[in-house]
Amino acid sequence: MAAPPSRSRGDYDHLIKLLLIGDSGVGKSCLLLRFSDDTFTTSFITTIGIDFKVRTVELDGKRVKLQIWDTAGQERFRTITTDIRNWIRNIEQHASDNVNKILVGNKVDMDAKRVVSTAQGQKLADEYGIKFFETSAKTNRNVEQVFFAMARDVKQRLTETVAAAAEPPTIQISRPDPDQADAASSRRWSSSCCNT
Repeated sequence: MAAPPSRSRGDYDHLIKLLLIGDSGVGKSCLLLRFSDDTFTTSFITTIGIDFKVRTVELDGKRVKLQIWDTAGQERFRTITTDIRNWIRNIEQHASDNVNKILVGNKVDMDAKRVVSTAQGQKLADEYGIKFFETSAKTNRNVEQVFFAMARDVKQRLTETVAAAAEPPTIQISRPDPDQADAASSRRWSSSCCNT
């Protein structure tokens, strides 16, 4: 059986890379599998290092290819995944200034075992000026919304950046007021003439 043809750049308008970071066991891989393959598994398999999935979506009339990277949250793989404040600090240190961020509270279907309240999550997101979503990979609650919101924000930022770069620089030339020009000319003539 022949391999399917690889996708070319013409198959999408934008390529957006997303990175999932968080502690081990919070459901990063489950969110990714739910979004990319619409599957959910209760078996816990630790991500070793980093993994990624791809999904192309239609967004505001454009085809957007999402390349979503899933990081390991285990202590021995932890480089940028300690806690939310450290993640934000690491993002600020290692990513570009205009990187988009979203805070996600997963496993809201397990209300009895909730660790962070909605109010706490929203307060932290507000502190950093980022969006906050509560999701459940198991029930598929808000999974699409999270990835689409992030993709839409990134696409908008990229579009604005391209538009700003395409604008030619503006040079403003001010013309002197004719009355002021005549007065200045008269002063020159009167100061150089007849003062002997």
